[in-house]
Amino acid sequence: MSTARPAARLRHGLLTALLAVMAGCCLLVAPGDAVAADRPNVLFIISDDLNNFLGCYGDPRARTPNIDRLASQGVLFERAYCAYPLCGPSRNSLLTGLYPNSTGIIVNSQIFRQTIPSHISLPQAFRRDGYFAARVGKLYHYNVPKSIGTNGHDDPGSWELELNPAGVDRLEEEQHIFTLTPGAFGGTLSWYASPKSDEHHTDGLNALDAEWVLERCARRKDRPFFLAVGFFRPHTPYVAPQQPYFGFYPENEMPLVQGVKEDQADIPPAGLASYKKEQDKLNDDLRRKCIQAYYASISFMDAQVGRVVDALKRLDLADNTIIVFTSDHGYHMGEHGLWQKLSLFEESARVPLLIVAPGMAKTGTVVKTPVSLVDVYPTLAELCNVPAPDNLQGQSLVPMLKNPAEQGRGWAITQVMRNLNGKQFFGYSLRTPRWRYTQWDDGSQGRELYDHDKDPRELTNLAGDPAHREVVDQLSQQLAQAVKTTFPANGRRPPLRQGVWAPNLTDP
Repeated sequence: MSTARPAARLRHGLLTALLAVMAGCCLLVAPGDAVAADRPNVLFIISDDLNNFLGCYGDPRARTPNIDRLASQGVLFERAYCAYPLCGPSRNSLLTGLYPNSTGIIVNSQIFRQTIPSHISLPQAFRRDGYFAARVGKLYHYNVPKSIGTNGHDDPGSWELELNPAGVDRLEEEQHIFTLTPGAFGGTLSWYASPKSDEHHTDGLNALDAEWVLERCARRKDRPFFLAVGFFRPHTPYVAPQQPYFGFYPENEMPLVQGVKEDQADIPPAGLASYKKEQDKLNDDLRRKCIQAYYASISFMDAQVGRVVDALKRLDLADNTIIVFTSDHGYHMGEHGLWQKLSLFEESARVPLLIVAPGMAKTGTVVKTPVSLVDVYPTLAELCNVPAPDNLQGQSLVPMLKNPAEQGRGWAITQVMRNLNGKQFFGYSLRTPRWRYTQWDDGSQGRELYDHDKDPRELTNLAGDPAHREVVDQLSQQLAQAVKTTFPANGRRPPLRQGVWAPNLTDP
């Protein structure tokens, strides 16, 4: 007999018991104080390891009606990029508004309190200004799937309430999951078509908990809320209900990348160093299964996004709630012969970014200038008139919300660490409206230049072409200036724990 329904009743009872505690917290800010009922709420939704396999970003296969609906209601940022294509560094960067060179976080299992302990995080800034700040699921780094159901590597100072549900994907089904690395699931390709329906899975429970928090917030409209919902999918293991999600994507219709050897011929070794030896086990059949499971996990996550957003409308909160939807970094599905993350190619560095700001922008707007996840913090602070630290390194996107033709900074930068032949070094990649220019160890380990006007798949490296020498020189200078902006104002990295600068090329 299934225990899911009794367990759900127990969870509901426990959550109800918390209501009195939360209500008490709300009394800390009385009606009529600086926080007024008309201040906008924030619903911040982040998916894990999601690339741009979304209908609103032009993917013809993706079944993502709920995320697509958000795009139609707000502003879609066509060229949005993470600061570092790995969960922990990217999330710390996003939530602090600082680049990894300033947070001191370039590996997983670290939080910014270990390097810049006095910095005020994004949700903490809202909390300090009177907002009710709550988290459901993964915002800072988690060891997926082993940390599901715990606080992971969370920052308690950021929240008043943290909820950490765990579903059958964590508690029951790991023994059934196919994996390229026996006994491992999070850092390797792994997947499973579950016979259990949405409400049994962790992300289904995340959506349920988020609905419950919103119900509480609807009863206390004298205090605005900052609710962050972190969905785990499509992070490996790609576990989603068999029906309907795997059924959306027939295995034999899954596309395989062709011409990999030819593509890799002009890529420096550092550009391909995110490849993992276990991926040699992949054959075409396994590649199709993997891609199918990734798509299915995206559609499953999309359904949960829909539940949370629908709750806003049902509870009469939508007209005064800013919605942000994004991911921590992009993801490879075989492009350039790579899988997962940790590259500086478009597939790994690019993220979806949607902002719905009622009354601020024309619906269905597309912004094409490059932006960064470090821009989210100053944007939300400005939209909600929340005081923010002076040392934030991002730009506000509010001018682009008002006028999509605004260029802003005009570029985005992504970095990653490499460890090749006994040497550690950084790669930095600059994305402009037309070009992606990448330097490995200041160019000594290779350079890459891709013309997105003619080569959106980044198949032809033009860095060694004499005809593009002037472009390389210009972008190299621009990159050098951009990298300087990623460090603290004093030019020094923050105090670092032993080993923090050692690269970690897995995400357990």
